[in-house]
Amino acid sequence: MWILKKVLAMLLLMNITVKFTEISTFYSLNLNNKNTTNIAVLLYKFDPFMSSLKQSLEAIQKDNSDKIKFTFFDGKNNIALQNETIDSISKNDFDLILANLADTSENFVEDIIFNVRSKNLPIVFLDIDPKVVYKVSKYYDKAAFILANSDLAGTVQGKILVNLWNSNKSSLDKNNDNTLQYVLLHGQAKDPVTIDRTKYAISTISNSGINTEQLALVNANWLKSLSKDSIESLFLRYDGRIEAIISNNDAMAIGAVEALQKYGYNKGEKSKNIAIVGIDGLPEAKSLIDKGFMAGTVIQDPKVLAEVFYNVGMNLVNNLSPIENTNYNVVDGEIIVPFPYEEYIKK
Repeated sequence: MWILKKVLAMLLLMNITVKFTEISTFYSLNLNNKNTTNIAVLLYKFDPFMSSLKQSLEAIQKDNSDKIKFTFFDGKNNIALQNETIDSISKNDFDLILANLADTSENFVEDIIFNVRSKNLPIVFLDIDPKVVYKVSKYYDKAAFILANSDLAGTVQGKILVNLWNSNKSSLDKNNDNTLQYVLLHGQAKDPVTIDRTKYAISTISNSGINTEQLALVNANWLKSLSKDSIESLFLRYDGRIEAIISNNDAMAIGAVEALQKYGYNKGEKSKNIAIVGIDGLPEAKSLIDKGFMAGTVIQDPKVLAEVFYNVGMNLVNNLSPIENTNYNVVDGEIIVPFPYEEYIKK
């Protein structure tokens, strides 16, 4: 009997110890979750610029390892996939969503807002059309919208070609008709960034007094591969008439370089060169510019965007105004990313 009582006592002690450990672990996990802000980052695609943005956010996490944790989701430029991902994120233990969407239409953005609102989950959107923001922003006070100043990016890009025309016109106007014949490589058709970069790049050139003629507009959807295939075809179609290629981003500009190099162009020989300008300031684009294979790019530092994403998001998590303790400007309901757009050309 004494032995049985001893065994029962030991079992009881073990059970109490296990329960105590479980409770301690539970409270420990809750404490960690409480102290750490779990942030879901949904990017429309891991293209070169978005990959750089991811690296910049990871650097912020490294500096705040005891405060935040980013989890990244690749939207693969697939609307259905992004919708499923948003739904999954809203059901899990996240405190904030940072979202760059494949579909920025009013209905899609509205659906996402209603989804996260039901979970009281803050969200920060990137590059939504101001007309859409005007309609959907009233639905949820924990949704914020940030937008790149694409007007300025397009203007700086246009100035690169204006300066090249004014300093070395013969390098551009190869047929001596006093008109710049160009091909435009377009991002996503309804993306406000695409629209503004295009509008201001072309208007800057035209307003400087240079005559322009658009030979073709290619909807390459920000993609290097689509750009490369399109320029290979257009080069043959226009048989030497293309004098410049204006690209909404560097990835498409790099694709254009590779396409032209297939025909022996843009390899360093001045007589066989077409001026190509991009936007982003990607390292690969800078290297091509240094070699004389591209005319220039506009630097758009992903670190700046990462900081805005993070600062605005954390303000929402802490129930503050999205621009609390910042110097960000708000235009038409959107927080403007303060990129210090600078040209990058061969020195």
